[in-house]
Amino acid sequence: METNRWQYNELQQIGVDYANCEEVEKYDVRMRKLRDIKKEINNLVEATAPTTKSKVLEFGTGTGEFAVALSRFSQKVFALDVSPVMLDYAAKKAKSREIKNIEFKHAGFLTFNESPEQFDIIFTQLALHHLPDFWKSIALKNIYNLLKKGGRFFLKDVVYPSDIENYECFFNTIIEGIEKPAGSEFTKEIIGHIRKEYSTLDWILEDLLTKSGFSILDTNVENGFIYTYLCTK
Repeated sequence: METNRWQYNELQQIGVDYANCEEVEKYDVRMRKLRDIKKEINNLVEATAPTTKSKVLEFGTGTGEFAVALSRFSQKVFALDVSPVMLDYAAKKAKSREIKNIEFKHAGFLTFNESPEQFDIIFTQLALHHLPDFWKSIALKNIYNLLKKGGRFFLKDVVYPSDIENYECFFNTIIEGIEKPAGSEFTKEIIGHIRKEYSTLDWILEDLLTKSGFSILDTNVENGFIYTYLCTK
């Protein structure tokens, strides 16, 4: 996959490196315990309203659960990830559920090349924070160009509220709230996320969205740091 020499390497591993399918499977099981996946799927479907004619694109498909869910309502889903191991796991999951209208691709926000205005729905969850803010801006402009006029963009990610005065207390509260239900290993991942990954402030992300051309239709915040934006072109 050829890129400009100056372009950010989004294919490098940021955060936890799930190096084999066994580790990915453990991650998949853990997420099902920590998150209400069925509710999240229902929210995604309700927000994006796919039809049997919809062409859908997901950035950062991970274990493929949401791509599989939307494929049942859509004509075609393109599911992207920068991790070949995640893609392999997701593809096997789709095959085991007899899903045939998903195309899995090794690509990300900056490296996926497709003709403009191809997709009715684009969504990404817990992936955009892998990019620094400048490259988030480039990613969002790419997404805007790929989306059809009137199409819907659903973004869910770890975002930090700008009205928090004591960030030490804020982060400690997040960590303490996760440690008991999730265990020590996942807590280490969260600490690593805060320390090394690129989650941004709410006003920065919202400014990036609107300056990329999107209209924000709805915003929702869970647990003080999981933000969901429903946007349109």
